[in-house]
Amino acid sequence: MPKYKSDFIRTIVERGFLHQCTDLDALDALAGERVVTAYIGFDCTAPSLHAGSLMPIMLLRWMQQTGHRPIVLMGGGTTKVGDPSGKDESRQILTVDQIVANLESIKSIFSRYLTFGDGPSDAIMANNADWLDELQYIPFLREYGRHFTINRMLTFDSVKLRLEREHALTFLEFNYMILQAYDFLELARRYDCDMQMGGSDQWGNIINGVELGRRTDGRTLFGLTSPLLTTASGAKMGKTADGAVWLDQVQLSAYEFWQYWRNTEDADVGRFLRLFTELPIGEIERLEKLKDAEINEAKKILAGEATTLCHGAEAAENAAATAEETFVKGGAGDDLPTVELSEDQLSAGIPAFEIFRLAGLCKSNGEARRLIKGQGARLNDQAVTEETRSVTLADLDENGAIKLSAGKKRHVLLRIG
Repeated sequence: MPKYKSDFIRTIVERGFLHQCTDLDALDALAGERVVTAYIGFDCTAPSLHAGSLMPIMLLRWMQQTGHRPIVLMGGGTTKVGDPSGKDESRQILTVDQIVANLESIKSIFSRYLTFGDGPSDAIMANNADWLDELQYIPFLREYGRHFTINRMLTFDSVKLRLEREHALTFLEFNYMILQAYDFLELARRYDCDMQMGGSDQWGNIINGVELGRRTDGRTLFGLTSPLLTTASGAKMGKTADGAVWLDQVQLSAYEFWQYWRNTEDADVGRFLRLFTELPIGEIERLEKLKDAEINEAKKILAGEATTLCHGAEAAENAAATAEETFVKGGAGDDLPTVELSEDQLSAGIPAFEIFRLAGLCKSNGEARRLIKGQGARLNDQAVTEETRSVTLADLDENGAIKLSAGKKRHVLLRIG
């Protein structure tokens, strides 16, 4: 590995965060001399971010850990437009009230990873609605539109993808890349922001901002991207068969978050330990060499470290204890996902295939029937052999719960609500 002057560049290179940089040597020299300010934007399309956003969040965290200043840019303005990058079709347009509610919900996630304040390396949270909502259309086009050519914009992957597949790209979305470039300029003017970071699908948008700063203000700005992340089997990061791996405990329990990392594929363990924990590289190199059953210990460490960062040490310890109780001792730990049913429902009795659907372990009755036929369904750790077997109040254990299991890794507790 080349010898870097700055802790920041050395750290992100050795941990696998770096994909592209507009001028790595110059950025490294600058970061070795003074505090660098950099931002990453997050649009407010849902009430929570998911694990696919952890890579940029950790990149901001490492900036701060190595003495630099991160800016979290909330897309209160750009969410009204929709980013076409990596999309085959137009994003659903949200109301202003939905965007504001999502923004407020997302804010708390960042406080777990970053320290906000007024110090030289304290993080800043900005909202691009503060300036985008105030823009006047004609003056904005006159001042900034002349720096962008349609010829160049048509070469960006986000545009080419949609055109090649003959999917509509609205003029609204086409404006997104200009607004993002303007965000970079605005942050440079307001906070002396030096750099924009993001996933590799944002490279074209980031370059636009670098060039706009140079053309309008004569500023030297930097762009840096991380590789787009998929699992070893090609699955999209932060997604499972059951949906998104949310970072907000309201959307996904700490236990389910812990379990997501515990189920990491063997080939991903070392890479994920570098990206999503702060363990020393030497320790990671030791863990990633473990084979066969021993690799499970490394996965538990990964799950514990990632959950501690997101939800706190106590939540991580409770999740690990629940997993131990559930998988090793065959019990039902307190942190298992819980679904409440009425006493009347259980008094009348519910067919086994239907209760697995109600518990969220199967998406349909048909899927539940197949699970039972395939001998993958268990009730209170006993195999369910009959699809129509009636589940009643008599199945409640001494703690007033029914434990349902789909395969070896997915468990839910049913309780009377």
